[in-house]
Amino acid sequence: MASSNFPNGFANGVTVRGLPLQQVHPGEVFWVNSTTVLAKGGVGGSNGNNGSYRQPFATLEYALSRTLAGRGDIVVLMPGYTQTVGSATALNFDVDGVAVVGLGHGNLRPTFTFDTANTATIPVSGDNMSITNCKFVGNFLSIASCFTVATAPGFSVEHCDFTDTSSVLNFLSIVTTTVSVDADGLNFSHNRVRADGATTPGPAVVILGTIADLTISHNRITQTAIENDAPKLMSHAALVVTDLLCTHNTVYCVDTDTSGGAVLITTSATTGTGIIAHNRVRALDIAAAIMVTAAAVQYGMFDNLYTGETTQLSGFVLPAIATDA
Repeated sequence: MASSNFPNGFANGVTVRGLPLQQVHPGEVFWVNSTTVLAKGGVGGSNGNNGSYRQPFATLEYALSRTLAGRGDIVVLMPGYTQTVGSATALNFDVDGVAVVGLGHGNLRPTFTFDTANTATIPVSGDNMSITNCKFVGNFLSIASCFTVATAPGFSVEHCDFTDTSSVLNFLSIVTTTVSVDADGLNFSHNRVRADGATTPGPAVVILGTIADLTISHNRITQTAIENDAPKLMSHAALVVTDLLCTHNTVYCVDTDTSGGAVLITTSATTGTGIIAHNRVRALDIAAAIMVTAAAVQYGMFDNLYTGETTQLSGFVLPAIATDA
């Protein structure tokens, strides 16, 4: 096997202590750094560089402009990368098949701050794009949505963190699809959403068009302000969702009334398919709590637990366990 040809990748493979390692993606890798912490032997981020590990680009949008649709390119954001998103055109996810990967842990993860306008968003129009391990901060009044997905099937958001700056500087939702488009295969998994907004915050995921193969899994949602009769995880009105997988999400909120909106998922659709299972919800409604809108008879629901108590009592199955009548 050929020896390493780093820093240009390992297109011909490499052997480490006799173990052959193969390149696991077909595309190019571009690096981005906006900090003064440099790679050993490297230079500061500049869009005049070649985008390698030691000569990274300065901005994500420029790195995306250098990628090629469908090749499987990866853009790696170095720890501490920061960017301001102040409009709906500042940053576009518009190249098919590109993966954006953030490096770092905690506050060293790449951080995107939304300000200037409540219409600030990241529009997604490239098929099969993904982003992982990044932070997003809402820093303007009632930002409509962090991501707005147009005709872009296969979009994935994983292991990301979404927070508000205050009770009035906040996201209303995290991912919103648009009307009459193909957003099939949307995946929102392993994310943390802390919503502090007291001005009509909505669910993390808003579906505004019919959609298939939707996955919402292993997310942690915390809402600190009372917003009664509003879902925390997802809403899809009367729109048909086919093959939904909604599992292992945890929701903590302080709502005292869920009867008019359902705390987990709100919909008026009665057709579609999917499974809603193993979700855990804590709210403060102890009278007539609703986890999923009663009209949602199309879904199979298993082992979803709810508690509205402030005492040390475990949650109960909601909706109630069926009988084989």
